[in-house]
Amino acid sequence: MPDDREPPARSVIPRESLLILTCAGALVAAVGLRAFSGIIAPLILALVLVVAVQPIRDYAVRRGVPEWLATSTTLLAVYAIVAGFGLALLVAAGRFATLLAEYEPQFQELVADVGDLLESWGIGSVQVREMINAIDLGSVVGIATDLIGGVAGAFTSIFFIVVLLFFVATDAGAFASKLRRVPESGSRTAEAFGRFAQGTRSYLVVSTLFGLVVAFVDVVALYALDIRDPWLWGMLAFLTNYIPNIGFVVGLVPPTIIALLDHGWGTALAVIIVYCAVNFVLQTLVQPRVVGNTVGLSGSLTFLSLIFWATLFGGIGAILAIPLTLFVKAVFVDVSPDRGWIGPLLSSHSGSAPSEGRVT
Repeated sequence: MPDDREPPARSVIPRESLLILTCAGALVAAVGLRAFSGIIAPLILALVLVVAVQPIRDYAVRRGVPEWLATSTTLLAVYAIVAGFGLALLVAAGRFATLLAEYEPQFQELVADVGDLLESWGIGSVQVREMINAIDLGSVVGIATDLIGGVAGAFTSIFFIVVLLFFVATDAGAFASKLRRVPESGSRTAEAFGRFAQGTRSYLVVSTLFGLVVAFVDVVALYALDIRDPWLWGMLAFLTNYIPNIGFVVGLVPPTIIALLDHGWGTALAVIIVYCAVNFVLQTLVQPRVVGNTVGLSGSLTFLSLIFWATLFGGIGAILAIPLTLFVKAVFVDVSPDRGWIGPLLSSHSGSAPSEGRVT
């Protein structure tokens, strides 16, 4: 005899209440991430770096290299990347501070000229003199080097990052196979993390290629304008290219100030025009389209993710804004078929679904 009893009614949370709870939970999570950013940010950096060089390990293992040797090679490659990135930024900051110290007379003359100009515009001499007395080269050096040092600070916890890299690289090889052995939901999770890894690698490849092009154009322009140490500023432009949308501003500050103190307003304006033109053509028009096609994120989402992750994690958040967004997408969107409709909303594609992690 069939059971005519109705199944017990499930409690349904009203949609408005669910939205409020979701927003509250997201806010609490963001506050928690910000509070523990000193631990979480290096961990994320280690994860992304290992993901970036994991194909080296996989290729070596397929060629018959022992796993311990392949893992060690991968780890050394990551250590070299971290050391090179951090050292380059510190060298740029140190050299910039040294150069500015040599321009103390030119700086004081420039400040006096600006004061005379303001007085000619009718601004009171007392206010102008107070402003001039408050300005010194040390404060300018501090502001400029803080911009570079803020990015370099992402790599200062060297010991912590080194230890994290060791454990992450050691476990990375077996992680995917463990996920695949988990039935159904585990396989979908493995696919989502696979797309995250592939998208992260593709994004880093695209950013590296565009960074090289941007650095080359900037170096040629700085040579033509007779700016000191053009290769150093080109290297800085290459490194800051990994920061979406606003990274070029960090690379623009040192050569512009050097041009101003060495050659005057005209050359400084020329440097600004060159950097802005390169940024507009390559980093605003071309690169976001390529990145969007590669990882499936819209330009507006890229910019918002930069602000969000930089607020939470500082310099590391700015550098890893795209990989972090891809990770969140993999964890909260790609693993669940019920949330598949969210993917197209995040994508830069207006029609078909974006290619997952393919370099176009």
